[in-house]
Amino acid sequence: MADPEYATPGWMKRSGGAGCACGPSGFRRKVSVVEKTLDGIAGALRASLFSEQVADRPGLLQRTDPRVKTVGMVALLVTVGLARSAMVLLALYIFTLFLAVTSRVSLEFFVKRVWLFIPIFAGVIVIPSLFNVVKAGDPLVTLWDFGREVHLGPWALGTSIAITRQGVHGAAIFILRVATSVSLAVLLALTTRWAELLRALRVLFVPRIFILILSMTYRYIFLLLGLTTDMFTARRSRMVGPSTPRDDRQFVAGSMGTLLGKSQTLSEEVYSAMVSRGFNGEPMSIHRFRMRPADWALLVAAGFIAAAAIGGDRLLD
Repeated sequence: MADPEYATPGWMKRSGGAGCACGPSGFRRKVSVVEKTLDGIAGALRASLFSEQVADRPGLLQRTDPRVKTVGMVALLVTVGLARSAMVLLALYIFTLFLAVTSRVSLEFFVKRVWLFIPIFAGVIVIPSLFNVVKAGDPLVTLWDFGREVHLGPWALGTSIAITRQGVHGAAIFILRVATSVSLAVLLALTTRWAELLRALRVLFVPRIFILILSMTYRYIFLLLGLTTDMFTARRSRMVGPSTPRDDRQFVAGSMGTLLGKSQTLSEEVYSAMVSRGFNGEPMSIHRFRMRPADWALLVAAGFIAAAAIGGDRLLD
Protein backbone atom coordinates (compact mmCIF):
# COMPACT_ATOMS: atom_id res chain seq x y z
CA MET A 1 0.00 0.00 0.00
CA ALA A 2 1.34 3.42 -0.95
CA ASP A 3 2.45 5.81 1.75
CA PRO A 4 -0.40 8.33 2.29
CA GLU A 5 2.17 11.11 2.56
CA TYR A 6 3.28 10.55 -1.05
CA ALA A 7 -0.05 9.45 -2.52
CA THR A 8 -1.65 11.42 -5.33
CA PRO A 9 -4.14 13.96 -3.92
CA GLY A 10 -7.75 13.11 -4.51
CA TRP A 11 -8.53 16.38 -6.30
CA MET A 12 -5.97 15.49 -8.98
CA LYS A 13 -7.79 12.19 -9.67
CA ARG A 14 -11.18 13.84 -10.16
CA SER A 15 -12.17 14.73 -13.68
CA GLY A 16 -13.72 18.10 -14.28
CA GLY A 17 -15.04 17.18 -17.70
CA ALA A 18 -13.63 17.85 -21.12
CA GLY A 19 -12.33 21.36 -21.43
CA CYS A 20 -13.20 22.23 -17.79
CA ALA A 21 -10.68 24.51 -16.11
CA CYS A 22 -11.47 23.30 -12.57
CA GLY A 23 -9.48 23.79 -9.39
CA PRO A 24 -9.05 21.52 -6.31
CA SER A 25 -12.56 22.30 -5.09
CA GLY A 26 -14.13 21.07 -8.31
CA PHE A 27 -15.52 24.48 -9.21
CA ARG A 28 -14.70 26.19 -12.46
CA ARG A 29 -11.76 28.54 -11.90
CA LYS A 30 -10.97 31.74 -13.70
CA VAL A 31 -8.59 31.23 -16.61
CA SER A 32 -5.30 33.03 -15.98
CA VAL A 33 -3.84 35.67 -18.25
CA VAL A 34 -1.02 33.29 -19.16
CA GLU A 35 -3.44 30.67 -20.46
CA LYS A 36 -5.40 33.32 -22.36
CA THR A 37 -2.17 34.51 -23.97
CA LEU A 38 -1.23 30.95 -24.89
CA ASP A 39 -4.64 30.34 -26.44
CA GLY A 40 -4.39 33.62 -28.36
CA ILE A 41 -1.01 32.64 -29.78
CA ALA A 42 -2.35 29.27 -30.85
CA GLY A 43 -5.30 30.99 -32.48
CA ALA A 44 -3.00 33.31 -34.43
CA LEU A 45 -1.02 30.33 -35.72
CA ARG A 46 -4.22 28.51 -36.71
CA ALA A 47 -5.47 31.59 -38.57
CA SER A 48 -2.20 31.80 -40.51
CA LEU A 49 -2.33 28.14 -41.48
CA PHE A 50 -5.95 28.54 -42.57
CA SER A 51 -5.00 31.48 -44.78
CA GLU A 52 -2.36 29.36 -46.51
CA GLN A 53 -4.95 26.65 -47.09
CA VAL A 54 -7.35 29.14 -48.69
CA ALA A 55 -4.57 30.37 -50.99
CA ASP A 56 -4.06 26.79 -52.24
CA ARG A 57 -7.70 26.28 -53.25
CA PRO A 58 -8.61 26.16 -56.97
CA GLY A 59 -10.59 29.38 -56.99
CA LEU A 60 -10.84 32.31 -59.38
CA LEU A 61 -8.46 34.64 -57.58
CA GLN A 62 -6.08 31.83 -56.61
CA ARG A 63 -5.54 31.07 -60.31
CA THR A 64 -5.03 34.75 -61.16
CA ASP A 65 -1.55 36.23 -61.48
CA PRO A 66 -0.68 37.98 -58.17
CA ARG A 67 0.33 41.12 -60.07
CA VAL A 68 -3.12 41.33 -61.65
CA LYS A 69 -4.80 40.78 -58.30
CA THR A 70 -2.71 43.46 -56.62
CA VAL A 71 -3.24 46.09 -59.34
CA GLY A 72 -6.94 45.23 -59.64
CA MET A 73 -7.55 45.41 -55.88
CA VAL A 74 -5.70 48.71 -55.61
CA ALA A 75 -7.82 50.13 -58.46
CA LEU A 76 -11.00 49.00 -56.71
CA LEU A 77 -9.80 50.41 -53.37
CA VAL A 78 -9.19 53.78 -55.00
CA THR A 79 -12.66 53.59 -56.57
CA VAL A 80 -14.22 52.84 -53.16
CA GLY A 81 -12.39 55.81 -51.66
CA LEU A 82 -13.68 58.14 -54.37
CA ALA A 83 -17.27 56.88 -54.42
CA ARG A 84 -19.87 59.03 -52.64
CA SER A 85 -23.04 57.12 -53.54
CA ALA A 86 -24.40 54.46 -51.20
CA MET A 87 -25.79 52.48 -54.14
CA VAL A 88 -22.40 52.31 -55.85
CA LEU A 89 -20.67 51.28 -52.63
CA LEU A 90 -23.29 48.61 -52.01
CA ALA A 91 -22.82 47.28 -55.56
CA LEU A 92 -19.03 47.12 -55.05
CA TYR A 93 -19.50 45.29 -51.74
CA ILE A 94 -21.79 42.73 -53.41
CA PHE A 95 -19.09 42.31 -56.06
CA THR A 96 -16.55 41.46 -53.34
CA LEU A 97 -18.93 38.78 -52.04
CA PHE A 98 -19.13 37.38 -55.57
CA LEU A 99 -15.33 37.26 -55.73
CA ALA A 100 -15.23 35.45 -52.39
CA VAL A 101 -17.70 32.80 -53.55
CA THR A 102 -15.87 32.21 -56.85
CA SER A 103 -12.59 31.97 -54.93
CA ARG A 104 -13.86 29.12 -52.72
CA VAL A 105 -13.87 31.28 -49.58
CA SER A 106 -16.58 30.47 -47.08
CA LEU A 107 -19.07 33.31 -47.25
CA GLU A 108 -19.95 32.96 -43.56
CA PHE A 109 -16.30 33.11 -42.53
CA PHE A 110 -15.60 36.00 -44.88
CA VAL A 111 -18.53 38.12 -43.67
CA LYS A 112 -17.77 37.46 -40.00
CA ARG A 113 -14.10 38.32 -40.44
CA VAL A 114 -15.04 41.70 -41.88
CA TRP A 115 -18.10 42.66 -39.84
CA LEU A 116 -16.64 41.71 -36.44
CA PHE A 117 -14.16 44.53 -36.93
CA ILE A 118 -16.43 47.16 -38.44
CA PRO A 119 -18.89 47.71 -35.52
CA ILE A 120 -16.06 48.49 -33.08
CA PHE A 121 -14.30 50.85 -35.47
CA ALA A 122 -17.41 52.47 -36.91
CA GLY A 123 -19.09 52.85 -33.51
CA VAL A 124 -16.40 55.20 -32.25
CA ILE A 125 -16.30 57.27 -35.43
CA VAL A 126 -19.85 57.23 -36.79
CA ILE A 127 -22.27 57.19 -33.86
CA PRO A 128 -21.59 60.79 -32.71
CA SER A 129 -22.17 62.09 -36.25
CA LEU A 130 -25.72 60.71 -36.20
CA PHE A 131 -26.92 63.40 -33.81
CA ASN A 132 -27.79 66.98 -34.61
CA VAL A 133 -25.55 68.31 -31.82
CA VAL A 134 -22.54 67.13 -33.85
CA LYS A 135 -23.80 67.43 -37.43
CA ALA A 136 -26.73 69.68 -38.24
CA GLY A 137 -29.49 68.29 -40.44
CA ASP A 138 -33.13 67.38 -40.80
CA PRO A 139 -34.42 65.50 -37.71
CA LEU A 140 -35.31 61.90 -38.43
CA VAL A 141 -35.90 60.60 -34.89
CA THR A 142 -36.16 62.97 -31.91
CA LEU A 143 -34.67 61.42 -28.79
CA TRP A 144 -35.06 64.30 -26.34
CA ASP A 145 -36.92 67.60 -26.63
CA PHE A 146 -35.64 70.30 -24.25
CA GLY A 147 -38.41 72.72 -25.06
CA ARG A 148 -35.96 75.61 -25.16
CA GLU A 149 -32.53 76.54 -26.43
CA VAL A 150 -29.82 74.76 -24.42
CA HIS A 151 -26.18 75.84 -24.26
CA LEU A 152 -23.19 73.87 -23.01
CA GLY A 153 -20.61 76.54 -22.40
CA PRO A 154 -19.90 78.23 -25.76
CA TRP A 155 -21.68 75.44 -27.70
CA ALA A 156 -25.36 75.62 -28.57
CA LEU A 157 -27.10 72.23 -28.37
CA GLY A 158 -30.36 73.47 -29.88
CA THR A 159 -33.82 72.70 -28.62
CA SER A 160 -33.62 68.90 -28.93
CA ILE A 161 -31.34 65.91 -29.46
CA ALA A 162 -32.25 64.02 -32.62
CA ILE A 163 -30.86 61.65 -35.21
CA THR A 164 -30.63 63.46 -38.52
CA ARG A 165 -31.22 62.20 -42.03
CA GLN A 166 -27.87 63.60 -43.17
CA GLY A 167 -26.13 61.86 -40.26
CA VAL A 168 -27.67 58.48 -41.13
CA HIS A 169 -26.75 58.91 -44.79
CA GLY A 170 -23.16 59.81 -43.95
CA ALA A 171 -22.87 56.92 -41.50
CA ALA A 172 -24.19 54.45 -44.08
CA ILE A 173 -21.69 55.66 -46.67
CA PHE A 174 -18.84 55.46 -44.16
CA ILE A 175 -19.74 51.93 -43.03
CA LEU A 176 -20.16 50.70 -46.61
CA ARG A 177 -16.85 52.26 -47.60
CA VAL A 178 -15.01 50.64 -44.68
CA ALA A 179 -16.73 47.28 -45.22
CA THR A 180 -15.88 47.19 -48.93
CA SER A 181 -12.28 48.31 -48.41
CA VAL A 182 -11.66 45.79 -45.64
CA SER A 183 -13.33 43.04 -47.71
CA LEU A 184 -11.04 43.71 -50.69
CA ALA A 185 -7.93 43.73 -48.50
CA VAL A 186 -8.94 40.52 -46.68
CA LEU A 187 -9.76 38.83 -49.97
CA LEU A 188 -6.36 39.71 -51.42
CA ALA A 189 -4.56 38.45 -48.31
CA LEU A 190 -6.56 35.21 -48.15
CA THR A 191 -6.11 34.21 -51.79
CA THR A 192 -2.43 35.13 -52.19
CA ARG A 193 0.63 33.57 -50.59
CA TRP A 194 2.66 36.05 -48.61
CA ALA A 195 5.83 35.68 -50.69
CA GLU A 196 3.90 36.15 -53.91
CA LEU A 197 2.07 39.18 -52.51
CA LEU A 198 5.35 40.86 -51.54
CA ARG A 199 6.79 40.12 -54.95
CA ALA A 200 3.70 41.53 -56.65
CA LEU A 201 4.05 44.77 -54.69
CA ARG A 202 7.13 45.56 -56.77
CA VAL A 203 4.76 46.12 -59.70
CA LEU A 204 3.47 49.16 -57.81
CA PHE A 205 7.05 50.40 -57.34
CA VAL A 206 7.05 49.77 -53.60
CA PRO A 207 10.63 50.39 -52.31
CA ARG A 208 12.75 47.33 -51.70
CA ILE A 209 13.56 48.39 -48.15
CA PHE A 210 9.83 48.48 -47.34
CA ILE A 211 9.34 44.98 -48.75
CA LEU A 212 12.41 43.77 -46.84
CA ILE A 213 10.95 45.07 -43.58
CA LEU A 214 7.58 43.42 -44.31
CA SER A 215 9.25 40.13 -45.19
CA MET A 216 11.40 40.12 -42.06
CA THR A 217 8.43 41.09 -39.89
CA TYR A 218 6.26 38.30 -41.25
CA ARG A 219 8.93 35.64 -40.73
CA TYR A 220 9.95 36.93 -37.33
CA ILE A 221 6.41 37.12 -35.96
CA PHE A 222 6.02 33.35 -36.18
CA LEU A 223 9.40 32.73 -34.60
CA LEU A 224 8.48 35.07 -31.76
CA LEU A 225 5.07 33.41 -31.36
CA GLY A 226 6.71 30.00 -31.23
CA LEU A 227 9.22 31.16 -28.61
CA THR A 228 6.48 32.70 -26.48
CA THR A 229 4.40 29.53 -26.75
CA ASP A 230 7.35 27.42 -25.59
CA MET A 231 7.89 29.66 -22.56
CA PHE A 232 4.24 29.55 -21.50
CA THR A 233 3.94 25.82 -22.14
CA ALA A 234 7.09 25.11 -20.11
CA ARG A 235 5.70 27.05 -17.17
CA ARG A 236 2.27 25.45 -17.32
CA SER A 237 3.73 21.93 -17.57
CA ARG A 238 5.61 22.52 -14.29
CA MET A 239 2.56 23.69 -12.36
CA VAL A 240 0.46 21.38 -10.21
CA GLY A 241 -2.34 23.72 -9.19
CA PRO A 242 -3.76 27.02 -10.39
CA SER A 243 -1.60 30.12 -10.19
CA THR A 244 -2.57 33.39 -8.60
CA PRO A 245 -2.80 36.65 -10.58
CA ARG A 246 0.25 37.88 -8.69
CA ASP A 247 2.27 34.87 -9.82
CA ASP A 248 1.16 35.45 -13.41
CA ARG A 249 2.22 39.09 -13.29
CA GLN A 250 5.61 38.16 -11.86
CA PHE A 251 6.09 35.56 -14.57
CA VAL A 252 5.14 37.96 -17.35
CA ALA A 253 7.40 40.69 -15.96
CA GLY A 254 10.32 38.28 -15.58
CA SER A 255 9.79 36.86 -19.07
CA MET A 256 9.82 40.22 -20.83
CA GLY A 257 13.55 40.74 -20.42
CA THR A 258 14.32 37.16 -21.45
CA LEU A 259 12.06 37.42 -24.48
CA LEU A 260 13.67 40.71 -25.52
CA GLY A 261 17.16 39.20 -25.44
CA LYS A 262 16.07 36.09 -27.31
CA SER A 263 14.16 38.14 -29.88
CA GLN A 264 17.26 40.16 -30.72
CA THR A 265 19.30 36.99 -31.15
CA LEU A 266 16.55 35.40 -33.24
CA SER A 267 16.27 38.45 -35.50
CA GLU A 268 19.98 38.25 -36.30
CA GLU A 269 19.73 34.51 -36.94
CA VAL A 270 16.70 34.96 -39.21
CA TYR A 271 18.43 37.62 -41.27
CA SER A 272 21.63 35.56 -41.52
CA ALA A 273 19.61 32.52 -42.61
CA MET A 274 17.83 34.55 -45.30
CA VAL A 275 21.09 36.01 -46.62
CA SER A 276 22.76 32.60 -46.67
CA ARG A 277 19.93 31.34 -48.87
CA GLY A 278 20.40 34.09 -51.42
CA PHE A 279 18.03 36.77 -50.17
CA ASN A 280 19.08 40.21 -51.47
CA GLY A 281 16.02 42.30 -50.66
CA GLU A 282 13.88 41.07 -53.54
CA PRO A 283 11.04 38.73 -52.49
CA MET A 284 11.36 35.31 -54.08
CA SER A 285 8.73 32.69 -54.85
CA ILE A 286 8.87 29.15 -56.19
CA HIS A 287 6.01 30.06 -58.55
CA ARG A 288 6.95 32.01 -61.67
CA PHE A 289 4.71 34.87 -62.67
CA ARG A 290 3.27 34.41 -66.14
CA MET A 291 0.47 36.41 -67.68
CA ARG A 292 -2.23 34.38 -69.41
CA PRO A 293 -5.12 35.58 -71.57
CA ALA A 294 -7.45 35.11 -68.60
CA ASP A 295 -5.25 37.37 -66.48
CA TRP A 296 -5.33 40.11 -69.10
CA ALA A 297 -9.10 39.75 -69.32
CA LEU A 298 -9.48 40.09 -65.53
CA LEU A 299 -7.22 43.15 -65.53
CA VAL A 300 -9.34 44.80 -68.22
CA ALA A 301 -12.51 43.82 -66.34
CA ALA A 302 -11.20 45.38 -63.11
CA GLY A 303 -10.45 48.62 -64.96
CA PHE A 304 -13.88 48.60 -66.58
CA ILE A 305 -15.64 48.02 -63.25
CA ALA A 306 -13.66 50.82 -61.61
CA ALA A 307 -14.47 53.24 -64.46
CA ALA A 308 -18.15 52.25 -64.48
CA ALA A 309 -18.40 52.68 -60.72
CA ILE A 310 -16.86 56.15 -60.82
CA GLY A 311 -19.12 57.15 -63.73
CA GLY A 312 -22.22 55.80 -62.02
CA ASP A 313 -21.26 57.56 -58.80
CA ARG A 314 -21.03 60.90 -60.59
CA LEU A 315 -24.46 60.36 -62.15
CA LEU A 316 -26.12 59.40 -58.86
CA ASP A 317 -24.44 62.07 -56.77
